[in-house]
Amino acid sequence: MGALRKVLVVDDDPVVGKSFNRVLSEEKGYRVITAQNAAEALERLREQEYDVVFTDIKMPGMDGVELTERVKASRPWTPVVIVTGYGTTANEERAKAAGVSDFIHKPLSPEMIEESAVQALRHPAPESVVKASASPLQSVPGEAPEEGGRIKNIALFLAAPFIGLAYAVMLPFVGLGMLAWLGGRALLTKTPKE
Repeated sequence: MGALRKVLVVDDDPVVGKSFNRVLSEEKGYRVITAQNAAEALERLREQEYDVVFTDIKMPGMDGVELTERVKASRPWTPVVIVTGYGTTANEERAKAAGVSDFIHKPLSPEMIEESAVQALRHPAPESVVKASASPLQSVPGEAPEEGGRIKNIALFLAAPFIGLAYAVMLPFVGLGMLAWLGGRALLTKTPKE
């Protein structure tokens, strides 16, 4: 089996996370990670990449649509599926504008969970409409953006041409060295003719 698909489930109801964990098991090729709220989800998203995010629409603090906007601002390729017990047209329009891939409505069945995961991973995320106010590094109000990672990425970007140039300059010398070594080896192992 290949690498496990990482699924982030964001819901303040722990039963929902347990349901996803039970249905999307490692035997089926998934690894489910849960978060109780949007702030915890953003922290997990800063730590690692996820193949798909499932989020409840109604949560204390930041709601699922705002979380979707933040995910799409920093990772537009990550599919986000809204899990809702509040299936109003207004909520769905707001979520579609944020770039969600799909909606699933509570109560959830195992078939709904598995089918939505398969669909979200099969189809690329729709083009998201990202508001200018949501910056990719913006997280929970009051937290500082991760500056060290940003500086490291800029340094690597600027160093890449020089690293490539060093390889290009050194390659002929490595090749000549190998030819000299093979030639010397051939001369040493050659037996004199009688």
